Amino acid sequence: MAARNETIHDGFLVVMGTAGTGKSEIGRRLAASLQCDFVEADELHTAESVEQMRKGVALTDVQRQPWLHAVCDRALSLPTGPAVIACSALKRSYRDLMRARLGAVRFLFLDGPAELIAARLQARQGHFASVALLESQLLTLERPSAEEGAIVLDIALSPNDITTTALAVLDETRTRS
Repeated sequence: MAARNETIHDGFLVVMGTAGTGKSEIGRRLAASLQCDFVEADELHTAESVEQMRKGVALTDVQRQPWLHAVCDRALSLPTGPAVIACSALKRSYRDLMRARLGAVRFLFLDGPAELIAARLQARQGHFASVALLESQLLTLERPSAEEGAIVLDIALSPNDITTTALAVLDETRTRS
């Protein structure tokens, strides 16, 4: 395996998608494989935002701005360098903010049918983001354009297959650079 920072292009890797796509699971697996830190964006929401989402009410763009900055601040504060970040990053403007703050960053978009995501959210216990938020997240989602160069992976794959594929694509793009 290539050295950690070489594998993620001396930059950050953001695992993105709606609630229920497996961002945290895949992010942790990738961070372990790449031997780098992991940032869980959900842990950086304010208590008020968590309570609002727990009630099924989506956050506004204005509410998301300080959270996105907190995510970037946490990632930039890590002494070991670039990390894997699990963050919804649903809109292009959110991803642009992250690019501006973090510098070199790649996005890995976990995508799948709404029915599969809804089933996962219904089965999930103890998380503030429930199936009640899915419709608003899908309406908010701006799928990464080709020019963004995101790695798009199907959540129907197993976590092992998603992780293996992501690592192979990262390694392939590194060797082409």
